[in-house]
Amino acid sequence: MVASRASEQPAGMEAVRRRFERWRGTHRTRSRIPDLLWAAAVKLVERYGLHRTSRTLRLDYYSLKERAEQRSAVAADSEKSFAASAFVELSPAATVGPCECTLELEDTGGAKMRVHLKGVTMPDLAALSRSFWNPAS
Repeated sequence: MVASRASEQPAGMEAVRRRFERWRGTHRTRSRIPDLLWAAAVKLVERYGLHRTSRTLRLDYYSLKERAEQRSAVAADSEKSFAASAFVELSPAATVGPCECTLELEDTGGAKMRVHLKGVTMPDLAALSRSFWNPAS
């Protein structure tokens, strides 16, 4: 008995159905289905539902359900671990000695500005660079 006509199936589901049929044509009955095919079937369950997918792909409903539940449990665990590690507290860096750097700016007209900064206090570099790039008229 055919579950449904190929023309009535979405393109993604039809492609996976053809993969299953090709695999079935090259392997003995009762052979173990490869994990890649199971993974494709589980993705279809997420999109089209368990009953429709199992019927279209001619898979055991309960085996497919178990694999789909395992995948959703793994996904939920990974989301929990990501949420738990999403916030990372950074402590301020300890200053070993005086901070020193050189900042060089050049505009399209060829004007250059070089600022050598020493010490632990830093001037407002954004305001300094804004005043260089956009001088008051």
